[in-house]
Amino acid sequence: MRSIGLDLGTKTIGIAVSDELGLTAQGRPTLARRGSKKDLEALQSLATELGAERFVLGLPINMNGTEGPRAEATRAFGAVLARATGLPVVYQDERLTTAEANRTLLEADVSRKRRRELVDQLAASLILQGWLDAQPRSAL
Repeated sequence: MRSIGLDLGTKTIGIAVSDELGLTAQGRPTLARRGSKKDLEALQSLATELGAERFVLGLPINMNGTEGPRAEATRAFGAVLARATGLPVVYQDERLTTAEANRTLLEADVSRKRRRELVDQLAASLILQGWLDAQPRSAL
């Protein structure tokens, strides 16, 4: 049962996919944003190709636990994504995932250019893995 994790940005969408058992998340190439219609088509195509059953969308919650304008925009995108694909969209707190992704890449001595290419993908992997880890094994 595959899930697709998304780290929604204004210029790119980081993507990760779970293995078929729903145990681990692996990063996929980042999607450059090209407008809502094309973004949704690309995500629908990926979901169909993988036989995904849900999207796990990172929700940018403020450090104090409140939801601001970015969270509202993310929820709006999630609603449109669910309607366009017919798949459920669940939300996962994404606080500090980008910072953790950057720290991991720095510790791995990845070049600045390569970090820019990988940070959204790694953040999506962290979002999806966090959600997978929180699920009871029988729920997947």
